[in-house]
Amino acid sequence: MGNYRFILSGGGTGGHIYPAIAIANELKVRYPNAEFLFVGAKDRMEMEKVPQAGYKIEGLWISGLQRKLTLKNLMFPFKVVSSLVKAAKIVRRFRPHVVVGTGGFASGPLLRVAAGKGIPCLLQEQNSYAGITNKLLAAKVSKICVAYDGMEAFFPAKKLVKTGNPVRSDLVSTASENLEALPFFKLIPGKNTLLVLGGSLGARRINELIAEKLPLFKSLGVQVIWQCGKLYYEEYKKYEGEEVKVYPYINRMDFAYSAANIIISRAGAGSVSELCIVGKPVMFIPSPNVAEDHQTKNATAIAKEEAAILIREKNLEVEFDSAFARLVESDEYKSKLGSNIKKLAMPNATKEIVNEIEKLLKK
Repeated sequence: MGNYRFILSGGGTGGHIYPAIAIANELKVRYPNAEFLFVGAKDRMEMEKVPQAGYKIEGLWISGLQRKLTLKNLMFPFKVVSSLVKAAKIVRRFRPHVVVGTGGFASGPLLRVAAGKGIPCLLQEQNSYAGITNKLLAAKVSKICVAYDGMEAFFPAKKLVKTGNPVRSDLVSTASENLEALPFFKLIPGKNTLLVLGGSLGARRINELIAEKLPLFKSLGVQVIWQCGKLYYEEYKKYEGEEVKVYPYINRMDFAYSAANIIISRAGAGSVSELCIVGKPVMFIPSPNVAEDHQTKNATAIAKEEAAILIREKNLEVEFDSAFARLVESDEYKSKLGSNIKKLAMPNATKEIVNEIEKLLKK
């Protein structure tokens, strides 16, 4: 039977949306006649990104609790009730065979309703520290796919399968040197090349750091591909030059990863999974402004395997210069970090998650 119906729910950030899209794409390859419906939170980025990927989406009136008393918090109980009612209507109308949640507010009401009706549900948790929605749903779902060891601290051990996180399919083959990469960025062959990633919107503290350290990079003979983010491009494009290339967003990430031999990055789950596959030496500077400080926990899990350097924002002034200089000056150290992070890669994550969905279909 190929006429299956799947609902996928996840959103709020790219880290929840792109895994859901990757899973849907793999299901579509295996079941070309299947029907798909995404469920997201109204006014969040999934309402734009999912249709761009070619899928239908419906929005729930839901958001998270604020950390202080606000009008939004007073509305929260009404949003929950409204979302549960709409989720029930969606599930009753669409009659899914399996429901997949990748985290984010909207997946809470939807999976709660679906699991309550006896529909098999699968959770995909990207981070090393589980999100609140997934923790609340864990008791009700059939299977939980994770990317890190030790997740039985949050979830029932018997439901866990370690699959890794879905990554963009074009990256699985990028780690090899691409002869087009350096010319694409108009950079000089044979020099150390630093790739700076702060996410698609950018990271203020990383951008401040890079601007401040350009003289250090020049003295060490390092050229820079700098994705400063859409929010910061107007402020930082003035640093563009022969050895510093500044972009709001890099469309050819395969070239960027191939050109680089050192990477500075935030530590969102998707970025960490991609960088394991790329297998280059990485310095993680996690954002301290995310729920449960999960980026620091993600980066710590990699750093403790001697597979990356971790520097917290508050320690940059003291630790950055010496750590970066050591990275540039020691090919042996670069090679060790690159080889260790590559060992943590799980390039078949999407296929393995869909294998678990198939087991639920057979039940």
